[in-house]
Amino acid sequence: MTTTRKPSSQDKTLESTFGAPLTDLYKQAVRPGASPALVRALELRSFLALAEEQVVRVRDRVCASMAPDINMDLLSAEVLQSDVYWLEAALDGRRGYRRALDSLLSAMPPPTTRPAPALETSLPPARPATSAEAGVLARGR
Repeated sequence: MTTTRKPSSQDKTLESTFGAPLTDLYKQAVRPGASPALVRALELRSFLALAEEQVVRVRDRVCASMAPDINMDLLSAEVLQSDVYWLEAALDGRRGYRRALDSLLSAMPPPTTRPAPALETSLPPARPATSAEAGVLARGR
């Protein structure tokens, strides 16, 4: 599963800040001229999703090893201490990514003051000039 599909605790915040569902935001981020803030926010979101997945894995592993029906002969303080180190590292990473994402989002102007996205319009192709129009244009020079 790619990080674009992994959930994160900040998905709703990003959707509300940028005004679109995550799938649309990821599509916007790869287009030419994409907002640098959006690209950074989604990059941080991907890192956050991975860190949160690691927190859940370690938490679940510790819970499973401490389950009431587990044979006490299988308990190991060394393994649990190793899990503590893993959990600390995962939580530190999560805190760092959340802090960076919060900082980025708080530095952005409120949605009402952001410039509206430029509309891309094009004119229809010009029709060829008739011979009479071409003569008028030639004499006007």
